[in-house]
Amino acid sequence: MSSARVHDAIALSATTALDRRGAPLHTASSAASDAAAARLVASDALHASAVGDPVALRSGSALVIDSKTGQVLLSKDPGAVRPIASLTKLMTAAVTLDAHLPLDQPITITRDDIDTLKWSSSRLRPGITLSREELLKLALMSSENRAAHALARTYPGGTTAFVAAMNAKARALGMSQTHYFDPTGLSPQNESSAHDLALLVNDVRNYALIREFSTHPKSAVDVGRGELQYRNTDHLIFNRGWDIVLQKTGYINEAGHCLVLNAVVQGRNVIVVLLDAWGKYSHFGDAERIRYWMQHSGRTVLSRLDARGAVDD
Repeated sequence: MSSARVHDAIALSATTALDRRGAPLHTASSAASDAAAARLVASDALHASAVGDPVALRSGSALVIDSKTGQVLLSKDPGAVRPIASLTKLMTAAVTLDAHLPLDQPITITRDDIDTLKWSSSRLRPGITLSREELLKLALMSSENRAAHALARTYPGGTTAFVAAMNAKARALGMSQTHYFDPTGLSPQNESSAHDLALLVNDVRNYALIREFSTHPKSAVDVGRGELQYRNTDHLIFNRGWDIVLQKTGYINEAGHCLVLNAVVQGRNVIVVLLDAWGKYSHFGDAERIRYWMQHSGRTVLSRLDARGAVDD
């Protein structure tokens, strides 16, 4: 894997300039930060033999990167291409914000937004109208599929143009192992790798609204005949032991349980990617194992962790 691609994964500075929506602005100073960060990264770092899986994770693929230095802290099959389920919605959110469409624009859910592939449930019935901002929040926080589809459907050129923009942005980020098929992640044809998703997280953590909405514990939306209450799909958001900057969960049968995080652990800003975990809570358990491992200077403490009942999977 080229050093240029690894640079893309971790080079963006946390001080990248933002527009009023929280989307990154390309400036001379941010370009200089990119170049400086690139010099921190060794060629082929993601495949360094010294980096492995000391935590015995349940996930099929995993990657933990220090986002400031670019150091790979943990790696397990990071180049394997797998279905990514609703992790797709991070790119959906980024493409929506990049388009600079009015966030207060009313959007009505239609029958076109109904999932006819998995027949996933949704409380957003056709005819309900919410703002683009509310749909964005529901897509990120509670992984609402009809919300994500409505965002794509109302993009200039419609859903086809939206998915094309998703793939174009993936290419621009150097995500060469990634292909987007739809804006929801319901199709197993939405595929990526832990390496490529680290690239994506590193980019979208610079969007203020994505950080805010993905970490919102719960929210209510007015649908005309009362309110609908939604909760975050990430159980770790409710754990005071975590300092989470950004997150997204995902699950379909073909993908297993998936999780990406940007979090601060032991004073280090890290990007965590977990794919293909089997067991309802295994991805959360793996995240807890990683945090506990980092908090104890990298020592393998799985037996103590499990004995304490801190992980349920």
